[in-house]
Amino acid sequence: MRWVKSGTSAFRKAMDETRNRGRTESAKVSAVVAEVLSRVRAEGDAALAEYTRRFDGFDPGKRGFAVSRREIDAAWKRVPKPLKDSLFLAASRIEAFHKRQAQEGFTAEIPGALVGQRVQPVLRAGVYVPGGKAAYPSTLLMNTIPARVAGVRDVAAACSAPGGKVPDVVLAAARIAGVAQVLRIGGAQAIAALAFGTESIPQVDVVAGPGNAYVTEAKRQVYGIVGIDMLAGPSELTVLADDSANAAYVAADLLSQAEHDEDAFVALVTDSAYLSREVEAELLRQSGKLPRRRILSASLERAAGFLVRDLEEGIGTVNAIAPEHLSLLVENPWGALERIRNAGTAFLGPYSPVAVGDYIAGINHTLPTGGAARFSSPLGVANFLKKMNVVSYQVRALASDAPHVVRLARKEGLAAHAQAVLLRIKGEA
Repeated sequence: MRWVKSGTSAFRKAMDETRNRGRTESAKVSAVVAEVLSRVRAEGDAALAEYTRRFDGFDPGKRGFAVSRREIDAAWKRVPKPLKDSLFLAASRIEAFHKRQAQEGFTAEIPGALVGQRVQPVLRAGVYVPGGKAAYPSTLLMNTIPARVAGVRDVAAACSAPGGKVPDVVLAAARIAGVAQVLRIGGAQAIAALAFGTESIPQVDVVAGPGNAYVTEAKRQVYGIVGIDMLAGPSELTVLADDSANAAYVAADLLSQAEHDEDAFVALVTDSAYLSREVEAELLRQSGKLPRRRILSASLERAAGFLVRDLEEGIGTVNAIAPEHLSLLVENPWGALERIRNAGTAFLGPYSPVAVGDYIAGINHTLPTGGAARFSSPLGVANFLKKMNVVSYQVRALASDAPHVVRLARKEGLAAHAQAVLLRIKGEA
């Protein structure tokens, strides 16, 4: 972990680098993704099959892109009951939490007219479930259950499947979540198939879910053809801690996010030099006992430590970082939370590790990264809803408002706008 002290040029440089994390765009990644999207859009299943053979190492012509019901049922039988119980508990809490996000339309009266808004789910959604380095049933639950709660009729899950194998536990999660179709396709080609549709895969209206740089870039490029949830990058955690914090807990939380991959971003903001030294020792001690030591070594080498003057400066630093996950390990976490503006999810106190949010608390773990918590929100029911405005005027109301419409329309040089009103109330322009 690289430490910088408040008031120094090194601190300012580190903050600038941190605020701009994730904003570098690889021309190579962009070009590769553009080619994949173009070919899948033009060639459909043929291009999708070619990319699947090349990148995932199996021939979909023999087994198909979709995982059969028989395969899902067989996987279900292989998953141990205690693991199923954990999946059921996670799913029930995710559903209960997201049901509280339900939105309703409204109708309001203005003189002689009604205006309002209808809230409706999209018809079809596609979620991306990454894989390769690990199986992520929790991600499938987090992305599909909000869509179902929103009322989406048809939810498809595209699962990264090296060798054509979707992990049993992911298929079990799909069954619990009521996913209509599980697809064994990954990468940018999966996003292309969902966004454009192919002969065997219907087009969706919204694509959600995290992925690697190619998946994220594909979502960026298809936005506008379909909706997307967000451009989620590598996992992030910032811990705000004072001298009341347990150094072992701080280090454990940092390691829990650093182990995702080499590009994970973790940071510690503290006003305690003593704690900073204790955390460094704990990181070394705990990481030596964990299996992903190579990944941890790479991500911790990039980790940032900010030694601030006091808690207020620490809160300002956190708001500037706008982290995906924020752990508040301070003496008064609720008081600190009142002054936090930017974070995807805040975890308060020594017994709220990020891991509970990742799996079982019920909140969504698909969160804004790269500083996007300044303007973006966690994945939720709203990502699968769309709104329609409604206007219904009576003739008297139109006659009353007509002079204002005509005046504004003519000021903007839009004579046909004025005419569309005047014809209705006068019979002529």
